[in-house]
Amino acid sequence: MVGVKFITLGTLKEQYLREAAAEYEKRLSAFCKIQIIQLKEEKLPDSPTDGEIEKALEREAEKVMAEIPPRAYKIAMCVEGKQLSSEELAQKLGEISERYGEVCFIIGSSHGLSDKVKKACDARISVSKLTFPHQLMRVLLLEAVYRGFNILKGTKYHK
Repeated sequence: MVGVKFITLGTLKEQYLREAAAEYEKRLSAFCKIQIIQLKEEKLPDSPTDGEIEKALEREAEKVMAEIPPRAYKIAMCVEGKQLSSEELAQKLGEISERYGEVCFIIGSSHGLSDKVKKACDARISVSKLTFPHQLMRVLLLEAVYRGFNILKGTKYHK
């Protein structure tokens, strides 16, 4: 069974988001060995400077890099990433399952991911050109991965 690891910065503060994430985690467990790692987001002042943001991203990068499995296919979720259809993501998951056996999705904090993390990844994916809160992004990504596995298995979930 393929391993799917989600490394995320920040916690899900809203109950409805925690419930949605838990539901998709439960559903995904039928298709993969799922692991969610929640790392603490660095604290910044209300109006941080670019330098303060950069330093925070670097501190977050150290925590992220320590959690990345060495042999996994690593995907950074970032705005400049490639947008995939559900079918394309399913195909990518299938290829990763066969070739690597483990995939690691990385979701940054509200200020994104450091270049260090992005460069360490094998791919960069964007869910949309729209901007979403990073907490909601986790739920969207869990659903997208769940849909991808359903496509691979040929279930009726994907219409």
